[in-house]
Amino acid sequence: MSNKITVSALVHADKSKVWDCYTNPEHIVQWNFADPSWHCPKAENDLTIGGKYLARMEAKDGSFGFDFEAIYTNIDMGNSFSYGFGDRFCDVSFKEVDGQTEITVSFDPETEHPVEMQQAGWQAILNNFKSYVESI
Repeated sequence: MSNKITVSALVHADKSKVWDCYTNPEHIVQWNFADPSWHCPKAENDLTIGGKYLARMEAKDGSFGFDFEAIYTNIDMGNSFSYGFGDRFCDVSFKEVDGQTEITVSFDPETEHPVEMQQAGWQAILNNFKSYVESI
């Protein structure tokens, strides 16, 4: 797939804190959902090339849930990483900007849902991440 979707956020925190909150399962379960009616009850992260990322995402009422699994393909510790999930790929980068951290996520779209819906969902998760990091 060639037309990646990109979302980003400027987080009012230093890059090491943003990296830790984005990659540490203890933090991932606190922010990894797009809507307050959902949650992420479980996360695992083996941040190594060939290592697996797993996040369980569920509706709080138990009506639906799924596992998001990915395998790391590239890692520049503290700066960026890439992973594959199914036949799709995602790149995540962290850049210092005037004492803040810009996080950019660029991913291959899937074909079931409109691109706008996918972009809005991933942006909502990233916005939730920003709120979480800035609150701790």
